[in-house]
Amino acid sequence: MRLALGLEYDGGPHCGWQSQPCGCGIQDKVQASLSSIACETIVVVAAGRTDAGVHACGQVAHFDTRAARPPSAWVRGVNTSLPESVRVLWAQAVPNDFHARFEARSRTYRYWLYNHPVRPALLGGKVGWHHRPLDAHDMDAAAQALVGEHDFSSFRAAECQAPSPVKTLYSASVRRSADYVVFDFTATAFLHHMVRNMVGCLVCVGAGKVDARWLVGVLAARDRTLAAPTFAAAGLYLMNVRYDARFGLPDIGGNGLLPGFES
Repeated sequence: MRLALGLEYDGGPHCGWQSQPCGCGIQDKVQASLSSIACETIVVVAAGRTDAGVHACGQVAHFDTRAARPPSAWVRGVNTSLPESVRVLWAQAVPNDFHARFEARSRTYRYWLYNHPVRPALLGGKVGWHHRPLDAHDMDAAAQALVGEHDFSSFRAAECQAPSPVKTLYSASVRRSADYVVFDFTATAFLHHMVRNMVGCLVCVGAGKVDARWLVGVLAARDRTLAAPTFAAAGLYLMNVRYDARFGLPDIGGNGLLPGFES
């Protein structure tokens, strides 16, 4: 039987999603907890392999098992042995052709940036930070140049393993909410560090260092060395992953709000 899981986690205490020899990956924690419930070795496949420090409100994963357990066992039972920073939100049986990564129709990431002269204390590790004033209107206008099918090599990490740098960005938006600047991106899939690199470039626009034409040139150049430095992981959240309606998965991904955030 194949089951899908909805997950949320705080990426701060972990070395990213992907399993590591030392067992520090979120995948390691989830697999260990599932295996204890199933009484067999479980391997989990996720929709996105988030980096160290990156959070998730709506990660989706799947696994196969021969164990017959009530639905509550895959949620409450698994959560009892997970660290407090990781939780299963829901579990649901899916057809055997479901694949959390390859069947995903889109993924949405949100970046929360605290735009204030003083670095936050209570939200440290939960938001990015920039101390100089940023113009969210200019950033939003510049971000529209990124929408569509493009070669995103200029925003791709050197260690990215994706077979192609061509992705389709369905939407991009930047808005201000009090002292926060909120970036939202939805795409078929994302390259390694793609969102953080786009945020870094848009912050340069918002700070008045460059204009939107510069960003257009960076995209067209397909040269990572021309783009801004990679922005911090702390403010990045995998908000949700969308699938074909035939799988009937819950449309739950959270809203990415934390105490102290404006809605």
